[in-house]
Amino acid sequence: MKAVVAGADIVTAYGWGVAPCWQGLLSGRSAITRVDRFGARAFQSPNAGIVRDLDPAAADSLVLQMLKPLIARAAGGIPADAFLLLATTVGEVDLLERFVLNGSGQPEDSRPDRLLAKVGRLYGAREPGAVVSAACASSTTAIAQAAALIRDGARDAVLVVACDAVTEFVFAGFSSLMALDPERARPFDRARRGLSVGEAAGYILIESDERARREGRAVRGEVAGWGLSNDANHRTGPSRDGRGLAVAVRKALESAGVSAADIGSISAHGTGTVYNDAMELKAFRQLFDSPRPAYSIKGGTGHTMGATGLVEVVVALESLREQVVPPTVNLREADDEAKGWASAEAVKLAGTRAQLSVNAGFGGVNAALVVKRGPDA
Repeated sequence: MKAVVAGADIVTAYGWGVAPCWQGLLSGRSAITRVDRFGARAFQSPNAGIVRDLDPAAADSLVLQMLKPLIARAAGGIPADAFLLLATTVGEVDLLERFVLNGSGQPEDSRPDRLLAKVGRLYGAREPGAVVSAACASSTTAIAQAAALIRDGARDAVLVVACDAVTEFVFAGFSSLMALDPERARPFDRARRGLSVGEAAGYILIESDERARREGRAVRGEVAGWGLSNDANHRTGPSRDGRGLAVAVRKALESAGVSAADIGSISAHGTGTVYNDAMELKAFRQLFDSPRPAYSIKGGTGHTMGATGLVEVVVALESLREQVVPPTVNLREADDEAKGWASAEAVKLAGTRAQLSVNAGFGGVNAALVVKRGPDA
């Protein structure tokens, strides 16, 4: 049974919806800007990919302020029997910050199971669902789990919801690691200096192809294969030889029933840190006998943590639909190892039906998906 994408929506620093994000990336424009919801002068960078009009003083958490409108925009298009997988790294950590800083609320208000229940109520979920937290590969892992549930016949509809927000806690963490670019992230650039934090939320409705046809839903694409691995290398850094990521990609190719030759383009993790980008390129060279058009969206959106994989799958499906790879935003001069792979210009594709999407995260986690163009794309 095929696992197909029957619905999706996102909010990023580019704005609400898929189109603003896609058009922003195609134009090469970065949505990373100065943080104004807390004082950032003490940190390594004052910039992040911020969703405008979120209120840090509102009763709802920042992620819930993103998720409520997204689910409302679906206008009843999310079935109540869709099993919920919530992907996040820090969830409603801003509620915990409020308790620590001014004593409001309770620390347990920030528990991920409570956010899971809130999201379930937004669309009337008939059962509790589960939280998936695998660092910055959280939503990639959740999409893999959703597709596995569909293919195995355990479910015929799974809703993957992903969210993470920029808070002072998050900013302090990355800044303490000296991982932030003082200006804006420049993935695969010779002079890259670090990542830019970002925030985003979104959902993908994954159904069996049989159910999607029966319900009359447009099929945007297929999650054809997936693979997971762990470097067991370092708490925050990737294995520098790329072998862990390569293992995940090989599993994804095998799961999809395709070879490396069938992959026409790559949505890279591309954080803009020295070690991550170098590791990815080493992995790609182990897998492919010649370069593929590869891109990173993080110079535009910022690194949206647990939401990044979901946003990137949505962008990958747009890339396949439009048959174009967007430019890597902020790339000025490609690193020697990135030449032939990453580009500062959009690259036209020709008949490409499959794209590889990869993510890596703290703790050595690696996740890879093979997504295919849908018949209704």
